[in-house]
Amino acid sequence: MLVLQTLLLGPSHGHTIAHAIEHRSEDVLQIEHGSLYPALHRLEDRGWIASFWGTSENNRKAKYYRLTPAGRKQLTAQTTRWEQMVRAIGRILKPVSEQ
Repeated sequence: MLVLQTLLLGPSHGHTIAHAIEHRSEDVLQIEHGSLYPALHRLEDRGWIASFWGTSENNRKAKYYRLTPAGRKQLTAQTTRWEQMVRAIGRILKPVSEQ
């Protein structure tokens, strides 16, 4: 969900995706490249993202990823599911006192 949300802003290469997630989470979430790239491959296999080769800011060849229409639909579904989970966990952690 976080990768899809990051790509909603536009195509990015792996290092930029990891940095964006870390930065936007105020460094609470640390993205290891050893787990990011397998995740990107899975998302691409599912058709939620697509890749293409381009040139990075450092003038190096880099693989960029972009969100597909199916990925946008999946992001909406995952966001809805996440919000349901947060509400459910909140109800367990802070139950309404019985009267």
